[in-house]
Order: sequence, then C-alpha cells, then structure tokens
Amino acid sequence: MRHAAHQGRSRLMIQRAFRVTAWLAGALIVCVFGALVVFRGLAVVRELDGVSRHAPASGRFVPTPLGHVFIQEAGPEAGPAVLLVHGTAAWSEIWRPTLDALAGRGFRGIAVDLPPFGFSEKSLASTYEPEEQGRVLAAVLAALDLRDVVLVGHSFGARATLEALLSSPARVRALVLVDAALGLDVPADVQPPLPLRALLAFEPLRSALVASTLTNPLLTARLLQSLIRDPADATPEAVAMLQRPMTVRHSTRIAGNWLERFLVPSGRPASQQPETYGRLHLPVLLLWGDSDTVTPLPQAQRLHALLPQARLQVLPDVGHIPHLEDAAAFNSALLGFLVNYGPGPATAGSTRNGTE
Repeated sequence: MRHAAHQGRSRLMIQRAFRVTAWLAGALIVCVFGALVVFRGLAVVRELDGVSRHAPASGRFVPTPLGHVFIQEAGPEAGPAVLLVHGTAAWSEIWRPTLDALAGRGFRGIAVDLPPFGFSEKSLASTYEPEEQGRVLAAVLAALDLRDVVLVGHSFGARATLEALLSSPARVRALVLVDAALGLDVPADVQPPLPLRALLAFEPLRSALVASTLTNPLLTARLLQSLIRDPADATPEAVAMLQRPMTVRHSTRIAGNWLERFLVPSGRPASQQPETYGRLHLPVLLLWGDSDTVTPLPQAQRLHALLPQARLQVLPDVGHIPHLEDAAAFNSALLGFLVNYGPGPATAGSTRNGTE
C-alpha cells in the first residue's frame, strides 16, 4: 500500500508540475504576443509623417522613374563624384564625416537613402530585392548625369551597389566595398525554417516582429552596439541619428516586406554569384574592420581572391561600421584610394552646402 501511495503522490506531483509548466508557457506566449501587439501599435502611432516632413534641409529629393530618392551632398558640384550607399536600417546621414572629408579634398560626395530605409520614397507593393535597389541607384546616377563615379557600398548596401555597377558600368570608374555582406557562399537552396517562413509570410506578424526589433527605438542602441567593436561608439548622437527616419509613414510594414524577401529570396542576384566578380575589371578597394563579427575578415579575404586587382585594407580596432567607429582612419583610407585610382579632385567650381 505504501508503494501504491507513493506512486499516487508521484503521479500527482508530475501532474502539478505539468500544469505549472503549461501555465508558465501559456503566460509566456501571451506576454510575447502582447509585447508584439504593443510595439506594433506604438509603431503605427509613431509612423505618421510623410517622407518629406522630417527629411533634413541639408538634402534634396531626386526625381527618378522609380520614385523620389533622398540624397545629401557636399563638395564642388563639378567635382569628381563619389556615391555613398549605406547598409541595413541606416540612412545618408551616417556618412556625414565622410561627406565632409570628401568635400574638403575637392570631391563631390553624394550619400543616398537606399529604399526602404531613410527618407526616399517607399512603396507598400515593393519587396526591395537587391536587383531593384540596384536599379534605384542606377536611376540616381542617370538623373544626376554622373560619369566616372566611384561607388562606395557598405554591408548589405554593397549588394545594391554591385547591381548598380552591373547595370550601368559605363558610368562607374571605381568601386569601394566596406565590410560587404554579399552572401557569396550561402547555398542557393538554403531556406529558413518553416515556422519562420510562415511567420514572415503573414504581414501582421511580420510587421509586429519588425516593430519589436528593427524599428523599435528602445533597441536602437543595443542593435548598434552589436555591430561595432567598442559599445562607447554608440553615442546618444549616433543613436538619435539612426532613429530620425523612424517617424516616416509605413516604415515598419515596408521594412517587413524587405525583410521577408531578404530572408526568403526569390532568386540569386548577380551580386551574390562568385562568377560575377571575375567579370569586373575596374579598380576596387576592400575596406574592412579587423574586429567585424557580422562579416568577419575571412569574407574579405574570400572576396579579395575573386578580385585579384582589388586592394584589401584592414582597419584596426573597428567592427562592422568603420566610417562610424573611426571616421578619421576610414576617410584617410578612402581618400588615399581616390587619389590613386579615382578621378582627380576639382580645384574650382560651384559648391554645395558652402563647402569650398
């Protein structure tokens, strides 16, 4: 009887433990779901402005067949052009120190807001795949009638930069890739797990996930710190700069469209195919942070092997965003390349933003 009683008590304890575990799991699911709903609601309330309302007066919108693209410029209008393309969740202002450095040496620096980020015109119907982003950049080159331009692409923005080069090679003189996230060795048949694909395919859940992470102002500093070597470089000013476009209407939903296609691509763009790089015969600079954990240095070495004419320059003590972490070292390396391989700087001509 004692054995039977012991078994009964054990069974009862297991049942209670199961009920407690089930209750805790249910409570956790409710909390997570509630948090997603709250953050999505906050995004809807926050994202009420048109793209032009809070765009800085230091820039302008360039009309193209693919929409109005926001750019910021510095330097002589007749100076040799350098087009700067940011990475995920950034915008043109992240290049401010580089724009000033270029202008100071007579170059015409042009930083573009690559849709769906920043203040450029956005569309709910677009998925913003690399080929489409490349066409946007090529449209900007055409609208500004830029020739002999040097393209500078950072992180995931490097994919669009490569696509722009491939579609408008006659306009491009040289290429600079900064900690480029190209995915060259990602197998074509790799897909996210089915539950994640299902989540991404359902727009309300997808938008709630993005609102809780990518476009959540409470996480901007944490996300920035995860990309850089020294957390102290995630200054309040840098965080506020990255947050500025977060009031643009439908930013979260459109970023979700981009995220779904990024994680579940419909094809393999040319910029992601290793054989593409053997067809590039222009000067190339690869600038890489030695402490980059997002696109580690072996990825730079792999890219360098595909581009034997390229120059690989490793910047010490910086992570994935060297132009933010150590602007002086980054700008010195970029200008050294431009002087040797880019078009010569202008010595005269009209200026933008008062830069002489």
